[in-house]
Amino acid sequence: MRLPFGIAGLAAILALASGQGSASSVQGLYEDFEGTDFSPTSGLYYKTSEEQRAGTVEFQSQVTYRGNGAVKLSVKPHCTQDNEDCSERAEIWEKPELWAPYDQGVWYGFAVKFAEPIPQDDHRYVIAQWKREIAGTKGDFSPFLAFRMNKGKLFATVETNLVKATKIEPEGKAADCANGEAKVWLRPETNQTRALVATDANWLPANGERYNACTAELTVTSHGNVLPDPRSGWIDFAIFSKPGPDGTGHIEIFANDKRIVTVKGRIGHAEKGLGPDQYFKFGPYRSPDKNIWTLYYDEFRRSSNCADVLKLAPCPF
Repeated sequence: MRLPFGIAGLAAILALASGQGSASSVQGLYEDFEGTDFSPTSGLYYKTSEEQRAGTVEFQSQVTYRGNGAVKLSVKPHCTQDNEDCSERAEIWEKPELWAPYDQGVWYGFAVKFAEPIPQDDHRYVIAQWKREIAGTKGDFSPFLAFRMNKGKLFATVETNLVKATKIEPEGKAADCANGEAKVWLRPETNQTRALVATDANWLPANGERYNACTAELTVTSHGNVLPDPRSGWIDFAIFSKPGPDGTGHIEIFANDKRIVTVKGRIGHAEKGLGPDQYFKFGPYRSPDKNIWTLYYDEFRRSSNCADVLKLAPCPF
C-alpha cells in the first residue's frame, strides 16, 4: 500500500487499524485500490440496496491514477424510465461507525476519471456527495456538497435550508450576483436552497438558468481557477468539508492542486431529528437512463490534517 500521509496521518491510520482514535480529530482513512477488495484501513464499503443493484464494482489494473490499481464503478439501466423516484447508483460509502461529526472540519481527497463515452445529455449525474446523517427525520435532504455533471459539463453545488434572497430574476434567467454573493436555486417546497459554487470552462450562462437568485447568506470566493474538463483525464480533488447551517460553514475545493473556490456561510441542514454526523460517498449516481455509465476512482484519503490530503498546493490554513 502506498501511503501519501505525513507522520500525523500515518499515526491516524495506525490508530484506526488498532481500534483507537482521538476524540479531538477525525480518524485518518486511506485506500489505493491495489488489492481485490477494500483494505482494512480504508473505512469504505459498497452498500447493498435496490438502487445499488444497478451498479458493479471492479478492482482492476488497466486504468490507474498511480500505482497498479483503481476501482471501476459502473451503472447500467435498472429503473423504468418513467419512475422519477428511482435512481441508479454504484456508490462507495464510508462505514457508519467512522462518520465524522457534522460540526467538525474534515479534509477529503480522491482521484476520478470519466470513462468514454462521457454523457452529453441533459440529465442528473452525480459523481461524489457529502450528506448529513438522517435519523428518522421525514423529507429528502440533498447533499450539502456535491460534484455533478450535466450536458458533459462538471459543476459543484452547495445546499442549505431556505435563505433570504437579495435578488430574484424571472424563472429561467440566470442571476448576475454581486461580488461574493452566491447564485442560488430557491426551493421553498422542500425548505432548501442549492447554490452553484464552481463550474468547468465549458459552462455557459444558459446552463445555470435554474440559479436565478442571489443571497448574501452564502459567500463564494473564486481563486481564478475553474473545475477541470471531464474529458481531460484524471482529476485529483482535495476538499475541506465543514457544514454550518447556522452560518459557520466552510468548504474549500481544490482540483489538480489548484485552489478553485472557497464557500462560507450557511452550509447544510438543521432540521430537528437529523443525525450528528456527516458522511461522504462517491461513485456514479443518476436518474434512470438507458446506457451504461462508468467512472474510475483512486487514491481516496481522509484526515483532519490538510497536508495529508492536499499533495502539492500549500494548505490554505
